[in-house]
Amino acid sequence: MAGKFAIVTGASSGIGLELAKLAAKDGYDLLLGADTPFTQAERELEGLGVAIETVEVDLSTLEGVDELLARAAERQIDLACANAGHGLGHAFIDQNVEAWRSVIDTNITGTIYFIQQVLGPMLARKSGRILVTGSIAGFIPGSFNAVYNGTKAFVDNFTEALRNEIKDCEGVTLTTLMPGVTETQFFKRAGLSDTSVGQDDSKADPAYVAKDGWDALMAGKGHVVSGWSNKLQVAAAGVVPQSMLAEQHRKMAEPGSGGSQ
Repeated sequence: MAGKFAIVTGASSGIGLELAKLAAKDGYDLLLGADTPFTQAERELEGLGVAIETVEVDLSTLEGVDELLARAAERQIDLACANAGHGLGHAFIDQNVEAWRSVIDTNITGTIYFIQQVLGPMLARKSGRILVTGSIAGFIPGSFNAVYNGTKAFVDNFTEALRNEIKDCEGVTLTTLMPGVTETQFFKRAGLSDTSVGQDDSKADPAYVAKDGWDALMAGKGHVVSGWSNKLQVAAAGVVPQSMLAEQHRKMAEPGSGGSQ
C-alpha cells in the first residue's frame, strides 16, 4: 500500500471503469466510487495486481464525496479522475425537480467539490494529476437534454478557467476529457433509449475514449476531444448558429426520434 494511489468516480461502468483499468495497469492502487453497484466492475478488475476498494456512494452530495474521500484513509492522492455524471432526456418541462436537480448536483456540485478537495493538497506538495470528464455536449445547446448539456458547458468552461488559475503551479496538471456519443449505460439511465442518438450503432467504445483521456492526462495536456468526428463538431460549434445546433440536437434526442426498435 505504499505505491501510487488514484481515485476514480463514476467507475462502476463505462468510461470510468476503463479509466480504472488503465490506472491499475499503470500500477495505481485504486479507490473507486459510484452511485451504482460494482458487481460487473469488480469481475473486470480482478487480477490486475493492485489494491482496489469500491464504494457505492451518492456523489451528488457533499456528504457522499466526503465519505468517498474518507476511505482514502489519509493516503496521498496522486491521481484523481472526476468522471461521475448523469444525463436526463425528454422535454425540460416534463422533468421532475428531483431528477434535474440530481443531474446538476452530480455533474457540477459533486464534481467541483471533489476537484477542490483533491487539488488543494496536490498544489501544496506540487505534485498530482486530475482528469475531468467533460463532453462535446458542452458546446451544443441540447434540446431534450438541456440540463445535461448545460452542466457539461459548465464543466468544460470551469476546467479551462481553473487550468489558467494553476498554470504557474509546477507539478500539477488538470486535463479535460471531452468525448462524444459513447456506448455506455448513459442513454438507458437518461431515458434516451428511444431516441436517434440512443439507438445509434456507431457510438464510440468507452475503452477507446478512456485511452484518449489517459494519454492526454499522462502527457500533461489541458484537454482532449476524443474522436475526429467530435473534433469537427467542436470546431463547427464556433461557426454554426446556436439555433441551428439546437435544431440538430433535437433531431438526435427528441423522444421517439429513433423510430421502432
